[in-house]
Amino acid sequence: MSKVSESCELHNALALAFQHDDEVLIEKWLSGPEFTVAIVGEEILPSIRIHVAGTFYDYEAKYLSDETQYFCPGCEDPARESEIQALVLKAWNVLGCNGWGRIDVMLDSDGQFYLLEANTSPGMTSHSLVPMAARQAGMSFSQLVVRILDLAG
Repeated sequence: MSKVSESCELHNALALAFQHDDEVLIEKWLSGPEFTVAIVGEEILPSIRIHVAGTFYDYEAKYLSDETQYFCPGCEDPARESEIQALVLKAWNVLGCNGWGRIDVMLDSDGQFYLLEANTSPGMTSHSLVPMAARQAGMSFSQLVVRILDLAG
């Protein structure tokens, strides 16, 4: 991934990206925080706000850095928490998702939420994001696993 701040940087960023694939995605930069919201069955779990020390929430930030911080619930304002959960539920339903998963969201500098992606096979280690949100909702890891297995029924 590359962040381009000036048009003169675009050529080098594209050259680097094309070293990895024949197709490249260019997106508008959103300067706000990243959130993720998990859904298990019909239950929307509390959002998680992700704070990284660097520019991107990449492999290093996820798995190697001691500086990445997670805040759950991610929105301090209950109205904003309800807003992000409603947006995620709508996206989940429009995409035809079922069972369990996670949807990632960014907040821009104007306070607008943007959907990033749906993750229908998120991590399930004891330190992954879905179990973290489940803990905040009062669900143990074992209860979460049983609930997911019941959904697969």
